[in-house]
Parts: sequence; C-alpha cells; structure tokens
Amino acid sequence: MLRTFLIVLFAWSAAVSAGNAADFSFSNADPADEAQQDEQQARVTSMLLTPCRNKIKNQKILVLIGESQNGRVRANQSAFSPHFDAINSRLRSLGLRTYTQAQIRQQVAQAEIDAYFKNDPDAAIGASRRMAAQYILKGLITTNASLNQMVNVNQVNISMNFTLTGANGKMISQASAENASYAGQDTSGMALTLINERADELVASLYSDYCQNAGVR
Repeated sequence: MLRTFLIVLFAWSAAVSAGNAADFSFSNADPADEAQQDEQQARVTSMLLTPCRNKIKNQKILVLIGESQNGRVRANQSAFSPHFDAINSRLRSLGLRTYTQAQIRQQVAQAEIDAYFKNDPDAAIGASRRMAAQYILKGLITTNASLNQMVNVNQVNISMNFTLTGANGKMISQASAENASYAGQDTSGMALTLINERADELVASLYSDYCQNAGVR
C-alpha cells in the first residue's frame, strides 16, 4: 500500500514539474525587444517601398570598403570580401546594378583605391570612369582600441559609415552603425557582425535615398 502511494505521489510531482517547466523557457522573448524588432522591420519595409525608376536602377554602383584603424587606412578589397558580399548581395536583390570584386580588381588599381579612401577626389573620379560607374558607395570601418581603466581590459570601439555619392562627388545618402566590444583584436570580425546585424536597415536606408535623390540635380 505504501509503495503504491509513493508511486502515485512521484507521478503527480513529475506532472506538476513538467507543467511548470512548460511555462518557463530561456527562449521567452522580451516584449520590449520584440516591439523594437517589429518597429525596425516596419521601417525597413517602408523604405523598401520607395518607388525607384528603371532608369535609376539600371545605373551602375561601385561598392568599395576600407578600414581606418587608429588613424591608419587599409583598403585592400580582398580583405573585406565578407563585408562587401553582405552589402552587395542585398543591393543586387533589390534590383540595383553593382560590380563584383573581381571586376573591380581587374579595372581599378589598388593605389587608386587607397587614394580614394584618403579623400582624393581625383581618385574617385578616375575609379568611377574606369568602371563606367555613375555612383560610388564607400563603406568605411573605423576602429579605435584603448584600455578600459574601470575593468582593466582592452576595449574596441567600432563604427561603419556608408556614403553614397555620384561620380562627381555629390552626396546622395549616408547610413551608419556603431558598437563597442571587449572581444580583443578581431576588429574585422566585429565589423562583419555589426554589418550583418544592421545590414537590412542600412541597405534599405541607402536604397530609399538612392531612389529618391539619384539623378536629381
């Protein structure tokens, strides 16, 4: 009799525990986070609904990405292939015409790209002419490493700034994102994570501005 009672008690306790476990989950989303994500998605959707004339969509965009690390500029395009692909693939999916990295390397000298990232306007004009591009999208990763005195660890501040201009240097659009980390030395990896987290919103903003302002004199 006692054995039967203990078995029934154990089964009841297990059922109660299972019911309580079903109510608890580490994956339960924070309502505030969900609301923020919904708001962000609504902004992206709204920007992507911007009308874009075929004439504008058929014009070519040259995408270049470089990094300024503690004041030193690095613009070897092969070093930023994942960053380039994250942005370039989204632009193409929206029907915009861009170049591959292979096409850029074949036609634009690295010295010209380096000069462009040092704000040489002639280099920008020269690069766009070689590619027959009407617009240039420059993505600049800026990183600054310093010691956080409060916790005595290295801190890396990172930002991404995208600037879309005409071949003549006229500003069309700007979009940016930033973050900070104690992760260490992999600033390029941090930049890629930041791009992937914000890419949809960044590209949607650039796309909307491009469709509204490109070709406007």
